[in-house]
Formats: sequence, structure tokens, C-alpha cells
Amino acid sequence: MYIVVLFKYILGYVHIRIEGFFVERVMNNAIAKKLFIWNIKRDKTTIIYANVGVKDFKILSKIAKDNKCRIKIIKKKGMPFVFNKYKKRKIFVILIAIVILVVLTLSNFIWNIQIEGVETIDKNELIGELKINGLDTGKLKNKLDCSKIINQIRLERDDISWLGIELKGTNAIVKVVEAEAKPELINEEEYCNIIAKKDSEIIKISAINGTPVVKEGEIVTKGQTLIAGWMEGKFTGTRYVHAAGEVKAKVLYKEKTKIELKQNISEKTGNWETKYKIKFNNFEINLYKTLSKFEKYDTIYASNKLKIFSNFYLPIEVIKLKNYEIIEKEITYGAEEAIEVGKQILSDKLEKEIENKDNILQKHVNTYASDTYIEVELIYEVLENIGTKEKIVF
Repeated sequence: MYIVVLFKYILGYVHIRIEGFFVERVMNNAIAKKLFIWNIKRDKTTIIYANVGVKDFKILSKIAKDNKCRIKIIKKKGMPFVFNKYKKRKIFVILIAIVILVVLTLSNFIWNIQIEGVETIDKNELIGELKINGLDTGKLKNKLDCSKIINQIRLERDDISWLGIELKGTNAIVKVVEAEAKPELINEEEYCNIIAKKDSEIIKISAINGTPVVKEGEIVTKGQTLIAGWMEGKFTGTRYVHAAGEVKAKVLYKEKTKIELKQNISEKTGNWETKYKIKFNNFEINLYKTLSKFEKYDTIYASNKLKIFSNFYLPIEVIKLKNYEIIEKEITYGAEEAIEVGKQILSDKLEKEIENKDNILQKHVNTYASDTYIEVELIYEVLENIGTKEKIVF
């Protein structure tokens, strides 16, 4: 669509207002005649604002008149009107012509890569792989073999189940469907054991098929057999089976940290400054002459790629740097306060590892105090099903 709009800008278009009781009929008739109308906005029930090309305006005027609606030009836009206004300023006209030529030339290249659909995959890592396989900013669109790039990425990555590349304007939209990690499936007809996924203490073992080889209260290690894939019969003797059952166990999650009683911390003062720089593809120009006025500061970067339309990006990026002044100060913790700080740090870390927090049985805190620091250890006892199937190999 942006190419059509750009073409209309070159030929000239008008911003109009259509008013009357039958404005919807006017728009429907215009669409039936395949008139290109864009940026349509409704004001109340009887007024519509829109943009339409100069040539299409004459046809639209007749449609509006036939439907007893009034049509009015609000503003004239586009190159013919600009040239008419500045026809005595030849240099300006030449510059405008050069700008149009440059924009049309840039439209043949990719200037932005947009990744959609990723949650666990690192976007920068994926962009790097796309670059290696041929999709990068500054590449000619007609030189890209999207099918080849898609197939190569799919071969290289097991965490992507589907990948699509859509070129819109100067924007390459890469759509990703992440693959779900699935355990190895063992056919029900194959012999297997149930083994431990983690070191733990057995709480309850229920065997549906197979022979339990550990007892409640026993400490087991990762990989140890819990339910063996065989059964002993009085008349059948020993026979192999596909083990099935559930093994509940107490798993320990442990983390340690050291909290210094005296610490230097950084704190924002509330003062900041803003600086800018412009990036032309890979070339940067600083728009500031001096370094930061702050002795110590944190910098937050924000970048914005310039674009003419929604998917027509330019190889120009405006980078905003915001420097926040910080000061360092010394704080002193008491022993109890240091322990609480340590517990909070460790709790946040451990709870990211635990799938179901409702299964936490107990929490234990161990501490060691010295003259300068407190060492804190946090232990979570968690009830989990630790059994996983492993095929029996003869």
C-alpha cells in the first residue's frame, strides 16, 4: 500500500470532507468503482474525512453529487502542488526530485528486521543467524532467497518448529513458532525402567507395572532405577515389561549467598541529561560535543528507526542517550537485616527453578556470621514426581 500512497503523492492528492446522510453509500460506490481512498476517518454519522488522488476526486465528486452529499477539498497535497508553490525556486525543486529518487532507490533494500513470536529464543542470536544465512539490513530484496534462509535456519535449530519471512516495504518480518521441548516417547510395547530425574528422598512409590526396587524413606541419586521393567511370576518366571507408575519424592533446592555488612551502593540523585546521535546504517554521528556533566552516571539507550510509512524504514536511526546521575554511599546492615536481605535474594532465585510453588514442603535457613559478612543458605524441600522412563537396552 505504501508504494501506491507514494505514487499518489507524486501525482498529487487531496484531503477531503464528505457530508450528507448517505456518506456510506458514497464510499461503497467508490469502492465498487475501485477508487483508491485512504486515511478514512469518520466524524459523527454524516461526515467522513479521507484522502483521494486528484484524478479519482473528479469521479468521487460525481458519486457524492448523485447521492446528494457535499464534498469539499480541505487541503491539497503532493508534488504537483509543491512544485506549483515553489516553481520559481529551482534549487528546492531539484532537491525534492533528488529526495524522491533516493527514497525510490532505498525502497529496493531491507533496512529493518522485525522478529515476532519468540519468547525463550534470544532475538539478537536469531538475527545473527539470519545475517549469516543472507538476511541482513542493506540487502537487496530481489537478491534474497527467503526459502533457502528458512530451510537453513530450521535445519540448524531444534527450538524452532516453523519460520516464515515476509517482506513489506523495506521491512523483513520474521515470524517464529517455537518448538516445545518434549521428553523422549517410548512405545508402550517396548521394555523400560522408571529412573530418578533428580537426587531426592522417596516419599511414596506406586508401581502400576514393573517391580519397585527402592523403598519409602530411601535416598536415591539421579539416574537410579526406581521401578524396574521386569516382573517375577510363580509360573512365568522373570519377564520384561513396560514399567509404569508414580514416584513422589522430596527434592532439595539449595542456594548460598554472602551479604557484606558494609556496602557501597549506587543511588540515583534525580538529575539527568539527554544526548542524541544519528546512525546511518553502520556509521554514527554524535550530536553532542562534550562528555557528560556528571562524574558518575548510568546510561539508558533508546533507538528509533526512521520510517516514512508503517513498513517503509530508512537506513537512519536516531539514538537517544539518557544519563542518570548517581552517587555512591556506604550502608551498614545489622545481622538480622543482612539475613533478611540474603533470604529475599535466594528466595527469588530458587522460586524461578521450582515449577509448582504449592509443592514446597518446608524452608530451612542456615547462617554463618563473621565480623564483616553474613553467609546465608536457603534450602527448599519440594514434593515432586521424579520418575522418568528409560528404555531397556539388551
